[in-house]
Amino acid sequence: MMEQASFDGVRAVLFDLDGTLADTAPDLAHAANTMRTVRGLDALPYAALRPVASHGARGLLGVAFEVVPEQPDYAALRSEFLDNYARRLCVDSDLFAGVAVLLDTLTARQIPWGIVTNKAARFTTPLVAALALVPAALTVVSGDTTPFSKPHPAPLLHAAAALSVAPESCLYVGDDRRDIEAGKAAGMHTVAAAYGYCGDSDPSTWGADALIHTPLELLSLIALA
Repeated sequence: MMEQASFDGVRAVLFDLDGTLADTAPDLAHAANTMRTVRGLDALPYAALRPVASHGARGLLGVAFEVVPEQPDYAALRSEFLDNYARRLCVDSDLFAGVAVLLDTLTARQIPWGIVTNKAARFTTPLVAALALVPAALTVVSGDTTPFSKPHPAPLLHAAAALSVAPESCLYVGDDRRDIEAGKAAGMHTVAAAYGYCGDSDPSTWGADALIHTPLELLSLIALA
């Protein structure tokens, strides 16, 4: 793992959303804890839910109710969770410190950037608007934009095509192993965001080309001349 590297020839930067650009875990955790409290259960500590926020309903429900998608009651719980989240999509969510400066710098240097997330467009579209990430984001690819979601490379290749930039000239930044797997499969440079959620996995073991501990560290990796 290279914690300090430089990427020559990067012409576009793509970002994961949850845990990379935006700290959305508070609202996701609230959706899960609301389900617990209406059932007479104690709310779980935020620290127990935050690490799985990048895994969406599957991760949050797994911790909150110890269920997996293969169980018969999972579908109904997932629907309830998503409805709760939709009603409170961007109350306590915000950009991570430094992200606004990072994105403004990329825009000022005419380096196009975009978002590739596994979050469904039902949530992505209003969330990126509420966080003022559009119209500066020149492409936004949701989990249901293509027939596949990460770690499949299709969403990243879709984003590169939308920007008219070759995949090998793109850099993808994410806080989950699936992000790095997708980026490598797409032939892109990859950066692991260690400040994100990361689950219970050490991002230094994901095989990314570089590791950053704050969003602004990304600027030192890209030749901005």
